[in-house]
Amino acid sequence: MDNKKLVETVAGNLGRSTEDVNKLIDAFAGVLRSRCGEMDSVVLPGFGTFEPKKRNERVMVNPKSGRRMLVPPKVVLGFKVSNVLKAKLK
Repeated sequence: MDNKKLVETVAGNLGRSTEDVNKLIDAFAGVLRSRCGEMDSVVLPGFGTFEPKKRNERVMVNPKSGRRMLVPPKVVLGFKVSNVLKAKLK
């Protein structure tokens, strides 16, 4: 499902306009970005947890040229599904 389809589905379920739902999704993404930027988790009860994780720097070898490169450390966003949602999906 792409973003446009998601917005239309949520707007239909809530009886709201697509502009309102777009604002809601943008606001949620902003909160997620700011909180995870501070290395803080965001929990949605019944849905799951968005958690930032630090990846250490590492040495990578280019398979084509055999050249070694240093990959800098970075922060990635992980998602863990809640037990409630897992049970509903089974």
